[in-house]
Parts: sequence; C-alpha cells; structure tokens
Amino acid sequence: MTISLMQTPHVTDLLARASGLDQPGGDARLKRIVGRIVADICRTVEEFDVTPSEFWTAVGYLTRLGQANEGGLLVAGLGIEHFLDLMLDAREQAAGLAGGTPRTIEGPLWVPGAPLCKGEARLDQDPEAGEVLFMEGQVRDIEGRPVAGAIVDVWHANTKGGYSHFDPSQSRYNLRRRIETDAEGRYRFRSILPSGYGCPPEGPTQQLLDRMGRHGRRPAHIHFFVTAPGFRKLTTQINIEGDEYLHDDFAFATRDGLIPPVVHHDDPAEINARGLNEPFATIAFDFVLNREAADLPGVEVARAHAEAA
Repeated sequence: MTISLMQTPHVTDLLARASGLDQPGGDARLKRIVGRIVADICRTVEEFDVTPSEFWTAVGYLTRLGQANEGGLLVAGLGIEHFLDLMLDAREQAAGLAGGTPRTIEGPLWVPGAPLCKGEARLDQDPEAGEVLFMEGQVRDIEGRPVAGAIVDVWHANTKGGYSHFDPSQSRYNLRRRIETDAEGRYRFRSILPSGYGCPPEGPTQQLLDRMGRHGRRPAHIHFFVTAPGFRKLTTQINIEGDEYLHDDFAFATRDGLIPPVVHHDDPAEINARGLNEPFATIAFDFVLNREAADLPGVEVARAHAEAA
C-alpha cells in the first residue's frame, strides 16, 4: 500500500513552515486556519491525483473569478454563504434566542446609501412595464411590541432580473430605498414585482456550475436589511411564491417563513382606489427582531460592497 505523502516528515515540516506554525510571531489563529486550508488542498491534490496542469487551471479560474467580480456569487452558489447563516442560527439558538424572522443570504448586489424615506417609499423610479406591487408590514420585537424608527433597507431586481448600479440601463438607486418605520413600527412601499434571474451565462461561476451539472438560476425575491438600536441586524429576503425556482435556488436562500402570499387584485374598484389602470399585487410581511445579547457573534458583516455609482 502506498504511503500518503501527507504522513511523511518532509511534508509535515513543509506545511508547518508554510503556515508559520514553526515561528513564534504572527497571528496564532490565522496560522492555524492557513495551515488547515493548505493541508486540505494538498490532501485533495493527493487523493484525487490532481495533475499540475489541472491545478494551474484551477488557479487561473480563481484569477478569472476575481477579475469578473464574481467571488460573492460563487460563495453563494457553493452553499457557503448559507452555511454561515446556519452557523449564526446555531449560535443564537444555543444562547436562547429564538422566534425572530429567519435570516438568509445577503448576496453580492447591495449598494450603500439608498435614499432614506419616512414610513413609506416608492422604489420604481424608472418607467417599466411590470405588475405594480404594494408591500407593507410591521417591525416588532419578540414580545410583539412595535419597533419605531427601525430602518428597512430594501433592494431588488427589475423585471429583466437586473439591479441598478450593476445594470447601466437603470437610474441611480432604482428599486433601492431605506424606510424608517413609523410610531407603530410600520413600513410600506410601492414597486414592481421582480423577476428571477441567472448567473451571467458566460461568467466563471456559471462555467463551474455547468461542469457540475447545476443550473445558476434564482427565484424572484426581494432583499432586506432591518436594523434598530439594541436589536440584532436582520439580513433576509422574501421569495415570490409561484416562481419555477422557488425551492431550487442555486444560492440556497429559500427558507421556511420567507415565502409570503402574493395577492393579485383585479377588482376595478380596488384598482381605481390605488390610482391605477390595471391589476396590481400586494404582499404583507412583518419582521421580528431579536434583541442584542452578550457573547454572540456579530451580525454586522465586514465584506466588500460596490460603491454607489
């Protein structure tokens, strides 16, 4: 039986030196993490008999991934971002926190600085043929008390699956707003029902998914950050029921409790009362926040975001 190189003194010494574990200085935790990652890569190369050409093809792929700015997309597509959510869930449950609105992935398309509105907002500033959506709800704490002055930061795609800032055809901050809840913790906004979309078809993320026999589609959804002093920041999204990929999201973001009913209205009196000429949709959804607690991992994630155009 062939002895694994990983078990030889030479490789053991190599890995220790490569990660700085043989030196007294540096960040001890970082050195252990780097040592684990490097060892796992070497173990994978050995176990699957990865050739040098295959290895350098992978390195080239990572270079293209960064050049295409799709690192966040691939992290979501490989389920790692969802796993980070599961880790936070487990830590909170162990600390006795329960009952809040489920969290789910942020995704890579948030942009800071969306206009701040009081109580209500209109998101669809660009003219677009789509079904008008009215969404409203309340932000509450676990005991059911309204949270006044909470900020509901909302963003979503248009009917073609594009996001402002990343889609040059859209105006600045189209379909993006921050809404401060009123004295009863309520928010409301008018927009359009978004469409689902897929990874860029020629991009490196879809290239890898194709090789794995996977699609890169996301169901229609609306993203939210919900924040208030003294509460843990909620990062979540709702998915639009009826979408073909509702329970087959390539980014694994669909969770129980995040699929509210979409009510379609075609009664002429209701249409007229809304000042419209055609049918519209409504969604009601409340956000429930957990209070901040000691000895829990932070939920304000430090990650690179696109600058507002």
